[in-house]
Amino acid sequence: MQASPLKIGLLGLGTVGSGVVQILQANKTAIGIKLGRDLEITKALVRNPQLPRQVNYDSIRLTTDAAEIIGDPEIDIIVEVMGGIEPARSYMLEALQCGKHVVTANKDLLALHGRELLDTATAAGKDLLFEASVAGGIPIIAALKQSLAGNQIKQLAGIINGTTNYILTAMAEQGREYADVLKEAQELGYAEADPSSDVDGLDAARKLAILASIAFGSAVTLNDVYTEGISRISKTDLEYARELDYTIKLLALANESEERVEVRVHPAFLPNSHPLAAVKGVFNAVYVVGDAVGETMFYGRGAGSLPTGSAVVADLMQVVRNMKTGANGNLNCTCYRRLEIKPVEEFKSAYYVRLQVKDEPRVLASLAAMFAEAGISFASIIQKPKPDEAAELVLVSHPCQEGQMQQAVENLKVYAKVLNICNIIRVEGGQ
Repeated sequence: MQASPLKIGLLGLGTVGSGVVQILQANKTAIGIKLGRDLEITKALVRNPQLPRQVNYDSIRLTTDAAEIIGDPEIDIIVEVMGGIEPARSYMLEALQCGKHVVTANKDLLALHGRELLDTATAAGKDLLFEASVAGGIPIIAALKQSLAGNQIKQLAGIINGTTNYILTAMAEQGREYADVLKEAQELGYAEADPSSDVDGLDAARKLAILASIAFGSAVTLNDVYTEGISRISKTDLEYARELDYTIKLLALANESEERVEVRVHPAFLPNSHPLAAVKGVFNAVYVVGDAVGETMFYGRGAGSLPTGSAVVADLMQVVRNMKTGANGNLNCTCYRRLEIKPVEEFKSAYYVRLQVKDEPRVLASLAAMFAEAGISFASIIQKPKPDEAAELVLVSHPCQEGQMQQAVENLKVYAKVLNICNIIRVEGGQ
């Protein structure tokens, strides 16, 4: 005989919460068979119970009082999909301390307070699972914690923000400028009215902090991640990228060397031969290199009601399996080391440098000398004439340290023949 339904409390019934409800209703029979018992959402925290919703919630009691859900002794699992830092943090800590398992999609909270939450869950012997916090429906957390656990992860690179990937894809394919495509993305619902979290790279940085912590077994927080956004990328930069057989992506990059972790989010030239170069539109992908498995890539929809809801439901099912085997709380925090964060000055990559200069003899030679003084040489140079006795130069360097490039830029700023430093973008993935 099948056990009685396992009862779930839902904190939030917006986009992701609605997806969770829809999946549990649509796939109820299959999920019940796989687990040996049904999953039943009995209560949901909402701001306004009177608002119309696109899911059938007739069997769910809506409430504006979180204590009614967290304090319910019949509820075994709390699903937090309300977002934000507070009161979500307090609700999750209280739920764990009350003896409830927690499943969350809250990347912001985990990137800042993940260690506190995971330690609380472990001390309580309860699960805190968060597959939905990174890359929507792509099962990257489970892959790093379980499927690739026997590897030493050498490198992790990802396109983990759909908004910026949509913008850069449209700019590249349609020859449009950043502001124009951003406005379109907002009209289509791909970008928020205030898009800063996405376009400034903060959303990707939060996700990278979570992934890097798991990949390298050492806690990484949002403040550790060097972050740049895409607002300075122009269609001219994308045209040069195409000419050089590259594309431009907002990359989240992490690697470990010499007992130090390097974590950064920024736009980058990426060779068209690289697997991530083909990831377009709102799709996400995470490229992982392990010492045993080699190169792997995880690809799919990185956001949305059903993709993210899919990850939440997968975690719910894992909690139930852990309950059946008495394994709850055993795979919460996987950080077993304390590695140093590499300073930005020591980051190493090649660079694309676009300048406008006076079209006069010996300017290029003088520029080459300035870069050589900083220890930088060039793999390729493009020069194109411009009106008013100016020229546009594109220099692609060999790999060098960030500190060397900063030194060269300071020299450029005081050289009278340089009219404008148009853009400087890192080049990743080999030249």
